[in-house]
Amino acid sequence: MTGLGGYPNLVTLNEVLTRAEQEGYAVGSFSPRYTPMISAVMAAAERCKSPVIVQISSRELNKYGITVDEFAGEFYRVLRDERTSVPVVLHLDHTREKALIEEAIAVGFTSVMIDASHEEFDRNAAMTREVVEYAHPKGVSVEAELGRIGTTDFVETDTDEELFTEPEEAKLFVEQTKVDALAVSVGTAHGVYMVRQPRIDFERVRRIRELTNVHLVLHGGSGVPSEMIRKAIQLPGGGISKVNIATDLEQAFLAAIGRKESMTNKECCALSPSLLRIGREAVAEVVADKMTHFLGSEGKA
Repeated sequence: MTGLGGYPNLVTLNEVLTRAEQEGYAVGSFSPRYTPMISAVMAAAERCKSPVIVQISSRELNKYGITVDEFAGEFYRVLRDERTSVPVVLHLDHTREKALIEEAIAVGFTSVMIDASHEEFDRNAAMTREVVEYAHPKGVSVEAELGRIGTTDFVETDTDEELFTEPEEAKLFVEQTKVDALAVSVGTAHGVYMVRQPRIDFERVRRIRELTNVHLVLHGGSGVPSEMIRKAIQLPGGGISKVNIATDLEQAFLAAIGRKESMTNKECCALSPSLLRIGREAVAEVVADKMTHFLGSEGKA
């Protein structure tokens, strides 16, 4: 591990995904939508001896009332005070604004995602290339999205339209942008599966892998059956190496504290210590289960 910011186990996305690809597992990219949940994610990773990615998207920042500085501040507090020793990445997920990406890098994010998938191919590539050229000299990895990943809850994205990633376009996109990781649209969706059922187009993943050497990312991992995830990870030649999980964590937290509706981060921080402890324990259990039974990352630290 290279180590960043004085922490030997703080690494980039590219570093953890390279090893995951080589060894046939995936790294979970978990969204603790409330800052008190960050410690639960990292505690589970420590318990499982698993690398972990802690992430937050621009829409989540807005919805839950958090700044990138606040999120990074709590992440680094946990890293320091709870002496996390496993490889960790601090990742800014779905973001359209370069200004927010620059702010995140300034406060210590080691990986960022520019999501210009709503744009035409050439514009998406141009915006992604601009972020890559800004981030790489600062030692920060970049993820992008090609195709369009649908949603059911509109927390991560603002459309329920799905547009599958074309393998040949993925090849061209990676060549033009030099991006480190690519989120591909292959059948999953953000949010809770209620009407449609989760599926993964394995042949599409396989073809994209044949044509590119970029790390492949599966968004919308919450609610997808474990056998589907494992098959996508273990495709010949290397399949998916990063899986995003957000909704499952929030649902576990809210259920544990007896609440049905989302709250702001400020409201969450104001909960009693006993409720926060119960909620954190539930989140840690979900994260540990994903690492052990979905991602195959347990013991890979």
